[in-house]
Amino acid sequence: MTGSSQRPLLFLDVDGPLIPFGGPPEQYPTYPAAPEVLGAYANPLLARIDPEHGPRLAALPCEIVWATTWMADANECVAPLIGLRQLAVVVWPEPSATDAQDERDGLHWKTRALVTWAAGRPFAWADDEITATDRAWVAAHHPGPALLHRVDPRLGLTDGDYAALGSWLRQQF
Repeated sequence: MTGSSQRPLLFLDVDGPLIPFGGPPEQYPTYPAAPEVLGAYANPLLARIDPEHGPRLAALPCEIVWATTWMADANECVAPLIGLRQLAVVVWPEPSATDAQDERDGLHWKTRALVTWAAGRPFAWADDEITATDRAWVAAHHPGPALLHRVDPRLGLTDGDYAALGSWLRQQF
């Protein structure tokens, strides 16, 4: 592979990987953010985002793409908190009958859209809702390498997650 357009993709969710949740509120550290950075997004959960995620994500050998229900808002309020530039954003398709069947089958609603977005490129997907069903579907429908990496939503991205993602991404070159 050569050039930035050929780097593997990292589809990144926000809730869970960057904003830990699911445990008692007192277990989560909070990080100060300047009010001008938060702007209209004074969501108290944003204080759970560790600003060190930015440099760690930027150091990964990949093209990061927001794959979150935050959609473009991730560029407006999450990226500045962690020092990331504006990233590409997956725009989710409108729900369909296929999605309803996928849900009954246990396939995550993001899975098909991410495979389509990747268009054969190697990709990693960091999310807290990935299951074995998603892994099997991607293996059967995506012609390139893929790592579906489940993040513990109570912890968010950890050293172990960064090590696993970094190792897999480096193997794609």
